[in-house]
Order: sequence, then structure tokens, then C-alpha cells
Amino acid sequence: MTPPEFERFRHRRHAGQLLASRLLSYSDREDVMVLALPRGGVPVGYEIAAALHVPLDVCLVRKLGVPEQPELAMGAIARDNICLLNHALIQQRQISKTAIATVIRREWAELERRTRAYCGEDEQLPVTEHHTIILVDDGIATGSTFQAAIAAVNHHHPNQLVAAVPVAPPGVYRQIQPLVSQLECLTTPENLMAIGYWYDDFAQVSDEEVRLLLQTARRPDPDSPGP
Repeated sequence: MTPPEFERFRHRRHAGQLLASRLLSYSDREDVMVLALPRGGVPVGYEIAAALHVPLDVCLVRKLGVPEQPELAMGAIARDNICLLNHALIQQRQISKTAIATVIRREWAELERRTRAYCGEDEQLPVTEHHTIILVDDGIATGSTFQAAIAAVNHHHPNQLVAAVPVAPPGVYRQIQPLVSQLECLTTPENLMAIGYWYDDFAQVSDEEVRLLLQTARRPDPDSPGP
């Protein structure tokens, strides 16, 4: 059950606003960039980037779901040929190499589709060793996808990597914490149940909403009205 001292987030953008209040020390810094995991992490990341007056882009990563039980992650992939597998789960479920390869091919295709859908002809913002990256999602359940995102960002050797998520279970929090310079998480319930449980409105985010938020974030005037 929800702890009595914690109320659900109204929606993803509300969670982003709450996270932004914990990250104000990164405001107005030219070396800071927010990278959000689509789709659900983008509304959260949009509010953080807007509050801090820093750029927003996506960190493209895909969960590898167990065949016949796709909501259960057996790993994740990200750009730059990053593939992380949960070998213990794969062995426990006796998932064949052929089945794993099939899932990987399908998710690579979706990763490429999302790259075209979200970025179009725009180049993704370059990450360099001088950057501080704030990596954002709308919550972490198992950690597989988020760890792939961390690996993808670390591939570019940023100066600092900060993780910011509204909700994660304590075990996953402890898993992620040593992988980043700073981890901001608003609540760590013992019984997560599902990420959507912690939101009053957890409607699916569309590709069009992701595109609109990214386009709005790229406007020259950061104080111009948002979507």
C-alpha cells in the first residue's frame, strides 16, 4: 500500500516537477543535459529540463522481454551495440539462443523505428566527456532497461551521470546507486506492484507526444509556452 506520508503523482509531468526541485543545483549550466527514456520518461524529463533551463534529448533503449511473458525483462539493448542479458533468468527459464536472437532482432528494429520517429532528420545531441547527464525515466521496476541506458551513456564517458526517477523498489535502488554519481528517487516502496500504481494518470505516451515535447524543448526561447 502507499505509505501514508506519500501521495501518488498526479501524472508524469507532476513527477518531473517534483524531481526538478531536487536538481536545482544543475540549473543554467552549459555542461548539463537531460536524457529521457521514451516513451514514458520523456514527459518527466521535459519538466526537469524546462525547470533547469538545459537541453532535452532521448536515450533510446529497449527491454528484451521473455518469450511468452514479454513484461518480464531478460535484458535490454541500447544504441552503440549495447546488449545486457540476465543470464541467471535465461538459464532458469531455459530460454534458447534462437529465442533470444529473435527477441533481439525485433527490438533492434523497434529501436531503429523510434530513432526515426523521434529524431527525424535532427541529429541527437552529442554527449561528450565534458557533459553532466541527467538520465530520467518514469520509474524503474527491474532495472534491466535503465542499466542498459546507463551503459549507453557511459559509452561516451560523460564527466558525471545523475539518475532521476520518481519511483523504484529498494533493491533496484541499491543496484543502480553505485552505477551513477547521484541517484534521485522520490519514493522506494517495498511493494512496487507496478509503476503505474504510483500515478493517478498513467496513460500511455504516444510517439507524437514524444516528438512534440522534444520539439518544444528545442525552441530557442525556453520560456515559450509548452505543449
